[in-house]
Amino acid sequence: MSESWFYSWGARGLVGYLMPVVVLWLVSWLVVGPMAAVSFEPSKLLPQFMISGMLGALLLPTLALVQLYIGWRHVCDRLSQRSVFYEESGWYDGQVWEKPDDVMNRDRLIADYQVKPLMLRMQKTFAVILGIVSFSLVTWQFI
Repeated sequence: MSESWFYSWGARGLVGYLMPVVVLWLVSWLVVGPMAAVSFEPSKLLPQFMISGMLGALLLPTLALVQLYIGWRHVCDRLSQRSVFYEESGWYDGQVWEKPDDVMNRDRLIADYQVKPLMLRMQKTFAVILGIVSFSLVTWQFI
């Protein structure tokens, strides 16, 4: 998965990880900005315009991060399971493979030292986004 275009985003360094989030947020402003400007005229209601635009633009990066997290979570779950279900040629002939001890130990190490740190970073990103949303909603009450 770390070689996939989309899912490799989670395995990059900090700058490589945050850059797509920021780019998606900025691109989202192209759609959300005009809607926020129609709702709150920037010359009269600049704080409301900025907060509504910022929160609306967070939708696309948040959805991308949710998809990224779900994908890596699936990988972590598969690595952590002792038995793995798979399909040989179609939905009707599924099999269960029991991992040998050496494969299980290797997979647990990969999950613990490679995949879980990526998931923790994504969880921290979700916490930051939640903090931004909470702060914005509290600020909205006072403007």
